[in-house]
Amino acid sequence: MVQANWLIFVAALLIGILVAYWVFVHGSKPARRDYRPDVLDEGATPAQRNQTLIDAPPAARFEGPVHIDPPAMAGTMAGIGELIAVAAQEEVDNLPPPQTPARPASTKKASDAGKADDLRKIKGLGPKMLTLLQSLGITRYQQIASWTDADLDELDTKLGSFAGRPRRDSWVEQAKFLASGDTGGYEAKFGKL
Repeated sequence: MVQANWLIFVAALLIGILVAYWVFVHGSKPARRDYRPDVLDEGATPAQRNQTLIDAPPAARFEGPVHIDPPAMAGTMAGIGELIAVAAQEEVDNLPPPQTPARPASTKKASDAGKADDLRKIKGLGPKMLTLLQSLGITRYQQIASWTDADLDELDTKLGSFAGRPRRDSWVEQAKFLASGDTGGYEAKFGKL
């Protein structure tokens, strides 16, 4: 069959090669454009800032926990989500008011007679630690000098990443020297003030 129709097969092969060549050459190139449209071509102006929205106060503010009454039928014909919400609201309503922990006697402000001492003279006590101690009511050398091991343990729970620093840097011993005004003894043990 091929021997009798070889001319038709060769013509079909040549036509196929020409069609494939034309498709690959002309189909792979994007059409050339001399003009590229732009957003502003139609006369639109650049976007303007909406200063009114920028200056407006926020639409929502969080005021804290608020009691939300459940729907009237929440107990009888409620889905699981409403039942959980009602139970959670009851738990919140029944919580006792938060209690502030009592400070040890050495940190009470009643023991602060006069002006606060410069606690930065204690070696190992930086500005962040100074701010933290002041927030706990500790402003005098005498307060630090009177700390016991129990006071240091309680303080460590409040110091976060600074826990252990008062013992490691001997703050109590340094404060005893500074509270008594023994600058010579302080400098002999801890270096120059």
